[in-house]
Amino acid sequence: MRLLRGISALALGIGLSTAALAADKPADAAKPAEAAKAAAAELFQPEEVASEGSVSVRGAKIDYKAVAGTLVVHAKGWDDAAKPKAEAVGDDAPAEASMFYTAYFKKGAPAADRPIMFVFNGGPGSSTVWLHMGAFGPRRVVTADGSHTPPAPYRVVDNGESPLDVADLVFIDAPGAGFSRIAGKDKEKAFYGIDQDVHAFAEFIKAFLSKYQRWNSPRYLFGESYGTPRAVALAARLQASDSVDLNGIMLLSVTLAFDFWADAPQWNPGNDLPYVVTLPTYAATAWYHNRVPGGRPAQLEPFLAEAERFATGDYAAALIEGNDLPATRKQAIAEKLSRYTGLPVAYILRSNLRVNLGQFNRNLNDDAGQTLGRLDTRFTGPSLDVLSREAEYDPQSTAISSAYVSAFNDYARGTLRYGAGKAFKLFANVGDWDLKHTPPGAGYAVEGAANVLPDLAFSLKTNPSLRVLVLGGYYDTATPYFEGRFQMRHLAVPEELRGNISYKYYPSGHMVYAHEDSLKALHDDVAAFVKGRGN
Repeated sequence: MRLLRGISALALGIGLSTAALAADKPADAAKPAEAAKAAAAELFQPEEVASEGSVSVRGAKIDYKAVAGTLVVHAKGWDDAAKPKAEAVGDDAPAEASMFYTAYFKKGAPAADRPIMFVFNGGPGSSTVWLHMGAFGPRRVVTADGSHTPPAPYRVVDNGESPLDVADLVFIDAPGAGFSRIAGKDKEKAFYGIDQDVHAFAEFIKAFLSKYQRWNSPRYLFGESYGTPRAVALAARLQASDSVDLNGIMLLSVTLAFDFWADAPQWNPGNDLPYVVTLPTYAATAWYHNRVPGGRPAQLEPFLAEAERFATGDYAAALIEGNDLPATRKQAIAEKLSRYTGLPVAYILRSNLRVNLGQFNRNLNDDAGQTLGRLDTRFTGPSLDVLSREAEYDPQSTAISSAYVSAFNDYARGTLRYGAGKAFKLFANVGDWDLKHTPPGAGYAVEGAANVLPDLAFSLKTNPSLRVLVLGGYYDTATPYFEGRFQMRHLAVPEELRGNISYKYYPSGHMVYAHEDSLKALHDDVAAFVKGRGN
C-alpha cells in the first residue's frame, strides 16, 4: 500500500536491552556509569523466537521453521568500531532501528542452493502485514472479494499459494512500522527518506545473510507499491556499494517515477503523464462496472489495448497542445474519453480533459451515490459527501484492513509467540518523508520528483543476469498497471537487456492477491520466475 499515513507516536520500548533498562531499577543505582555506558553502546538488542509448522502447496506438504525476530541496523555513517561516549544515552545516542522480520525456512532444503526472497510492502512506512497475511505467508486471512469483509471472527486458512515451495521467505517491516522501532538522536531524519530507507534495508539484508549463513543462496527481492522503488534503489545500492548481486527483482503495483502519480496532478500543470497512464485503468473500471457507453465489450484485454493506444496517441497529443487545442478537436477527444472512462462528455469538458483519480473514483457511480476504491476499483462504498468533488476515503482499504490487522496480531502473538507487551503499528508516522534521491553515478541528490529508473538501468547493465518481473492489477488507480509498463518503455538499457524484463497482469487491484484466482496465478508466475522461467 502506498503513501498512507497512520499510527502516530513511535514507542521506543520494544527490544530495549536489559542494560538500557537497568538505569530505572533501584538495584542498579550503585552503578549508574556502567548502565549508562551499556545504554550508549546499544539502544536495541536482536531478538529471535523460533517455531515450526507445515503447509501444503500444490498438494505437496512443506515442513518449515519460522523465526520471528529483530535485527539492529544503524543510520548511514555508523562505525561499528567506534566507541560511543558514555553520556550519549536515550535520544542523544546515535540513531538505531530495530527491524522486525518473520522468516520461513523449508526444512531439509540445503541452504547452499535454496533461493531466499526478501518481501516488503511500501507506504512509505507500511508494515508488511499485507503480503504476509494475504499473499505469501503459510497462513492467510480470507476476505470478501469486491465487498466489505464483516467484522471478527475472521477466517485464517493454510495458504496453498505460498511460494515456500520454491524459496525461503523473509517478511520485513520498515523502520517504525509493525514491530520495528527507531530510537536515538534525529531518528526520523536518519530513517525516514528514500535513501535512508534503502540504507536500512541494505544493512538488514546483509545482517540477515550473515546471521543465517545465506550469503551463497540465490537472492530475490519482492516489493509492493512504494516497495517497488525501494526494491529498485535497494538492488542498485547492494550492487554498487556492497558487491551483492541479486538474481531477480519482483515488482508488484509499480511506481518508479514519482511525477506520474495521479492523486493530484492538477498542482503540477504541464505534466500530463499522470492522465495518460491512468486512462487504461479508468477504462478497465468502466468495463467492470458496465459503464462503457454503447455497451460493454465482450473481452477486457482488447478494450484495454485500444485504450492504451488512444492514451499514448490522440489523447496525449491533445493534452500537449494545452490551451491551443481547437474547440472541435477538444469536443472529439472528450467524446472518446467518455467511451473509455464512462464519465459524461460535459463533465470531461468542464475538467479540461483532465480527470484525476479522486474525481474519477468519486463520480463514475455518482448516480448510485457510490465511491470506488482507490486501491481496487472493484470495491464500492457509500459516498461520504454526495456533493464532494473527489473521493474522501478508500472503500477497498476500509473493507479489508481490520481483517489483516486482527489476523496478524492473533497469528503473531499466538502461533509465532512474538509480541507480548508490544504494540503492532500498521503504519509508521513518517511525517515529512525525505524525497531526495541520489541515483547511481550522480554524486548528488537530483532536484525534482524522484525517479529510480536510472537505478534499475544501472543494475541491469552492471548485472546483466538480473531478471525483473513486473506485476500489476487492472483495477488499481493508486499505481495504474500501465504506469509501470510505460515507465519500463523508457528504461535506458540496450535492447538485449530488455528481454530480462517480463510482465504479468491480473483482473484485480493494487493488492492483486485480494482476488483468489489472481492469488493462484501470482503464485504460479512467481514460482516460474524463481525457477528461471519468468521471461
